[in-house]
Amino acid sequence: MARAYAATLLAVSAALLVSVATAQTCADELPSDLVGNYSGLACSPVWNNYVLRYAQDKDNVLRVVLSTMYSTGWVGMGFSKDGLMVGSSAMVGWMGKTGIAHIKQFSLGGKTPAQVVADKGFLVSNNHDHTVLVQQAKIYLAFQLKFPQQLKSQNVLFAFGSAVPVNDRLSIHQDMTSIKFDFTTGSSSSASAFPEGLKRTHGALNLFAWGVLLPIGAIVARYCRRWDPLWFYLHSGIQFVGFILGLAGTVAGVSLYNKIQANVPAHRGLGIFVLVLGILQTLAIFLRPKKDAKYRKFWNWYHHWVGRLALFFAAINIVLGIKVGGAGNSWKIGYGFNLGILLITIITLEVLLWTRWKNNSGSGY
Repeated sequence: MARAYAATLLAVSAALLVSVATAQTCADELPSDLVGNYSGLACSPVWNNYVLRYAQDKDNVLRVVLSTMYSTGWVGMGFSKDGLMVGSSAMVGWMGKTGIAHIKQFSLGGKTPAQVVADKGFLVSNNHDHTVLVQQAKIYLAFQLKFPQQLKSQNVLFAFGSAVPVNDRLSIHQDMTSIKFDFTTGSSSSASAFPEGLKRTHGALNLFAWGVLLPIGAIVARYCRRWDPLWFYLHSGIQFVGFILGLAGTVAGVSLYNKIQANVPAHRGLGIFVLVLGILQTLAIFLRPKKDAKYRKFWNWYHHWVGRLALFFAAINIVLGIKVGGAGNSWKIGYGFNLGILLITIITLEVLLWTRWKNNSGSGY
């Protein structure tokens, strides 16, 4: 047992030593092929084993050497206006299966491979100034970009994929990060955790509230009236929780908009409209007449149809939000499955309700 423990300890220690020995640091020398055009660069470790070397000249030309550990796949560095992937442009390099090095600019128009287009983007460069080298299990992307003015604090993306691109088609990244990098001081801070996390929170809260809880509450109100007054307490409780969660999702959405100023007028407009309908529904509870009141039937009509209208437009806005937010297939499949279950449940219960009503009418009730 002692020998096995010692052997395991030695193996772990050896692995740690290899990891430390091969890790990227600013003390590593550049390959000789890059020294001529990329000497005298400032250096900063930025993410995992990524090391960024850079320098700007008086003509606002940024020289960059990005290096990291490499075995296969692609490595990229993007420049973003808001810290998000969509709408940014990136320099991506890789070693082809035939041993030919590639480096290209890509326009990141969306989160699917088809929306990531080679040889497009807003970066201004000279293709002859780009180089990719793989040496001692490390890849070096060296490129030069010209900007309208000196870069100071800039949103920068880093990502990698494990599959070698074919016909300039990038696979979905295996991992990525977004930082705000100061090219004057070399300091950096996280830029993506807040907006990306806030975007997921906004989507999850509203999807669960308007796409799950509130429809269930409406189903209880229409199809469970035989269990009076239990149905009323269930309906009120579920709708109250759903409205609070939806309100929290709206607050997250407002914070997200203030952070990134996303241009999504249709999604915002529908969201505000649905929120107003939800507030009106909540206020209507306090104005509910008694059962034998003269105006009770008008209140019932108003409450039923405003609620249905709110849920209908909420469903549209959830689909729209998934689209404009660039959510993955898991969101689309998950909400589609949820919507399908709700529709099947409503159709089944509606058929049962009408059948029971018809039977009761035929028996003289």
